[in-house]
Amino acid sequence: MTNTGVIDEHGNFPALQTQSGVSIINGNWVIDRPGIYTALGTQLTYRRPNEIRSRNGESITAPGPLTEDLHVYVFWECVEQDSKATVPADLCDPSTEPTNREEDCNIQSCPAYWDVGEWSECSRRCGPGTQHRQAICRQVTHVQVNGTETAVTVTPVLCGSTDRPVTKSTCQLKICSQWEIRSEWSPVRKSTHMSLLLAHNYTVCSVPCGVGQRSREVVCVSNLGDVDDDQECNMNLKPDTLQNCDMGACARSWFTSLWSQRCSAECGKGNHTRSVVCLMDHVTDLPLDSCEGERPPEGTLCDSGPCQNRLEWYTGPWGQCSTECGTGTQTRSLACIFINDGQMEVVDQLKCSTLAQPITAQLCILKPCGVQWYITEWSSCSRSCSGGYRVREVRCLTDNIVPSDRCDPNSMPESREECNKQPCLAEIDPSCSDQYHNCVVVVQARLCIYPYYRSVCCASCSRAEKTHPNSFQKNYIRR
Repeated sequence: MTNTGVIDEHGNFPALQTQSGVSIINGNWVIDRPGIYTALGTQLTYRRPNEIRSRNGESITAPGPLTEDLHVYVFWECVEQDSKATVPADLCDPSTEPTNREEDCNIQSCPAYWDVGEWSECSRRCGPGTQHRQAICRQVTHVQVNGTETAVTVTPVLCGSTDRPVTKSTCQLKICSQWEIRSEWSPVRKSTHMSLLLAHNYTVCSVPCGVGQRSREVVCVSNLGDVDDDQECNMNLKPDTLQNCDMGACARSWFTSLWSQRCSAECGKGNHTRSVVCLMDHVTDLPLDSCEGERPPEGTLCDSGPCQNRLEWYTGPWGQCSTECGTGTQTRSLACIFINDGQMEVVDQLKCSTLAQPITAQLCILKPCGVQWYITEWSSCSRSCSGGYRVREVRCLTDNIVPSDRCDPNSMPESREECNKQPCLAEIDPSCSDQYHNCVVVVQARLCIYPYYRSVCCASCSRAEKTHPNSFQKNYIRR
């Protein structure tokens, strides 16, 4: 902001005041000396020529911006025309005194300007790319006391379209890495020698016959020749690293294992055996259906010499399973046989005791039982005579011995039954009699376990022991 007044020739002086009425230059009817005055967030320069007759006039300039509105005033004086000296105001014609003592100045809007943002990141990590930034036309509409400006976005026309800053630019962070093929596909020819392939940096097929795969080395190389991670190159442009290769049909051949070392019979005639399978050479170990030529034999005769004075265990066939379902057992007979020149004789089993004895019993399962009732053994009867009871536990279990509720309740075994229903017959020794007048109390108090009470109440204690033997024994042990 610049304010200039040419007022010396008329005897006038400019004065500045803040909006709140604080004088800055030439206030309170006092003329200040020219110089620099700091106020309103800027520096105000006051100039006044030294020559009395100078026509340059006085000026007050400020670079701005101001923190608040500034009022400019002009002091009007009565001066003598020829000498320009100040004279009393009553010597001037009052009708010629200026009437406008105050008027607005610098009321025009501040010019619009381009507000430019930061450049964005380059659109590509390597190679030519683009970057953008924003350019918005803005205009200051108000300046607060603390110097904060209020700006609004306005039409770009006010900023001048020809002066609009560049908003798009080319960029390149680095030169892109490129794919490089380090080895070539091998020729699909059986006649090609392996050493020749390796000498020419070829990768061979994964199988010598049939359909397999061959590979080649492809790496991502920087512009300096260093190997980079694959992500530094364009993955969409990566050359293939695997390719199918057909080495021709594989021959199907009969494969045999070695003959067994021992004859199947320790004496007499037996067989040497081996395994025979039809396989495809070098490709798979799965058995095939057909091979050319006749299947090789899997057995050949052998003779271990005559069987003389020899003892052997002879086992009969396995018997029936002990249960119709679930886990049971089955057995077989066992005999010691003496063999001599083809003749067999059953002898005492002790003569075969030095030989490994075959098993005579094994587990068997004909079919799963599903769920079925399982029971424990009966407990002891609660009384030895005159009727007692005994109990057992009954559970429904699956084949895996897991509790179930799917058993038929109508076929559930009894878990309690009566026992010892015969009447109690007191066999009392004539010499065993009660010598105490109230032996019933002794029995009820279970004092018969003590020798004294057993002797004085012999008859009553004997009858109690025969009637409730378990209870008597239990109390006897406890005490």
